[in-house]
Amino acid sequence: MDELEQVLTEVGPRLRALRESRSVTLAALSKATGISVSTLSRLESGGRKPSLELLLPLAKAHQVPLDELVGAPPTGDPRVHLQPMRRGDETIIPLNRQPGGLRAFKHIIPANSRLTPEPKTHEGYEWMYVLNGRLRLVLGQHDVIMKTGEVAEFDTHVPHWFGNGDDRPVEILSLFGPQGERMHVRAAPKQS
Repeated sequence: MDELEQVLTEVGPRLRALRESRSVTLAALSKATGISVSTLSRLESGGRKPSLELLLPLAKAHQVPLDELVGAPPTGDPRVHLQPMRRGDETIIPLNRQPGGLRAFKHIIPANSRLTPEPKTHEGYEWMYVLNGRLRLVLGQHDVIMKTGEVAEFDTHVPHWFGNGDDRPVEILSLFGPQGERMHVRAAPKQS
């Protein structure tokens, strides 16, 4: 018996066990789902193969995910396992694995590191959020100190550099779009 047949064979007993554990009769389930009592009985006994058309109302009536009704295998570990990179003293942690498109990073710049500005340019658009500490951002003619909770966004064709804003470490979150995508859309007020 292949894997699909095995899964389909196990649906009936699973449906019966779920219904009985909730003390629901076939008649009550029929009323809640619109599926006839005889169809429900055949589903539970294996006399009728389950279909999406039958399983969706049953999942809704039992208030369980469809995966639980069919005993879907686990999809794997959903956690992202971050692999930090080092650039000099700075630690950079990629927060997504998507090649191209928008990329997210956490930067940790230790105390007394990256103190001398060396502005660079490249393709793209960047958004930075200061998580902790003070960040010095040199952007074109601007030289600003950003505090925790402040945000900057800029076209990376403009000469830019960032580093410590004082003698303590700084942590930032950055989103970078290599094709120059803006990070968010600003909604205009509704016109009257």
